[in-house]
Amino acid sequence: MRFDVVTLFPEIFDSITKCGITARAMKRGLWSCHTWNPRAMTEDVHRTVDDRPFGGGPGMVMMADPLAKTVDMIRASGNRGRVISFAPNGTKLTDERVRRMVAEDESVVLVCGRYEGIDERFLSTYVDEVVSLGDFVLSGGEIPACALMDAVVRQLPGAIKDLSTSDESFATGLLDAPHYTRPEVWRGMEVPSVLLSGHHANISRWTREESLRFTLQTRPDLIKIANSSGKLSDADRKWLRANGWK
Repeated sequence: MRFDVVTLFPEIFDSITKCGITARAMKRGLWSCHTWNPRAMTEDVHRTVDDRPFGGGPGMVMMADPLAKTVDMIRASGNRGRVISFAPNGTKLTDERVRRMVAEDESVVLVCGRYEGIDERFLSTYVDEVVSLGDFVLSGGEIPACALMDAVVRQLPGAIKDLSTSDESFATGLLDAPHYTRPEVWRGMEVPSVLLSGHHANISRWTREESLRFTLQTRPDLIKIANSSGKLSDADRKWLRANGWK
């Protein structure tokens, strides 16, 4: 899977190309990342990529032309995939959207804005989708781009063990259950005895109930979605009703 990233700060992407699961997956040839600096598409001595907004207001706006020329160059290099930009007004990135990108297995162009934003004329003519990580503002699109790539790459077949992604948060429609490791007692706090029992059926039931409990307490909206999409069993609904779900 190929990602081409339009960014003024290509060094930020070392965190995903040189570290952890994503770096190992890149070495295995599962994905590639190419960064493109729109300053290279400018001709003035200052390599200008931004200017004051028409109508006034604080900050600067990224100009359409350097971005457009950069995407044109990416197209010429062979990436014909969707162009995604990032902004608080975009569609919230979800596990479902990430898994759909993995299933589509197509190249993607990521445009990382800076300053007050990007000229709307570029967005309306070049960008297919605007994505948001949530209701907050970041300094630019680089961190969301890294987050998207990390979420996608770890789902690529061969990146990590299949079981590691099949039972994690959101994969089942619920949040993951708590995890414990050695020592069995830490600062007076013990690991739940069921996890030490070796009884796989009981452990499985405990894990499911803890997942239900945690999701009900912190993200009850996910319970409703999981129920409507058929991801809850009769036993799940019985447990939830006994613990206050209506």
